[in-house]
Amino acid sequence: MEIHHEEVSALKVGRYMMMDGRPCEIVNMDWSAPGKHGHAKYRVTGIDILTGGKHMGIYTSHDAVEVPIIEKKVGQVLAVTGNKAQLMDMTTYETMDVDVPEEFKEKIQPNAEVVFWEIMDKKVIKQVKSA
Repeated sequence: MEIHHEEVSALKVGRYMMMDGRPCEIVNMDWSAPGKHGHAKYRVTGIDILTGGKHMGIYTSHDAVEVPIIEKKVGQVLAVTGNKAQLMDMTTYETMDVDVPEEFKEKIQPNAEVVFWEIMDKKVIKQVKSA
């Protein structure tokens, strides 16, 4: 699993972090500074990149959290069978089977070029560039 660590205070909405062991995109961050000797707290809401589930957590500003390393790649669709697409990575020419997200079922067809993300040994189609 490819991750690195960052302090919560360095993260922003739109960035990614691990929440409950899942890679999430941060959609909301609320900051509060309690009393005289307390630590600033961040209430973070994230959406799971792989499943779309919602996760929430409370962290102090100096907590080090895991941040997933996301590789963004371009691939070509070789074949479509049911809800699976066979992709070829345009850089390494490696072939793989990837689930087709519901929103791309109409657009994905053989020879289409797609952008896919590799996150924690999983591959997810994020965009159809051309058909």
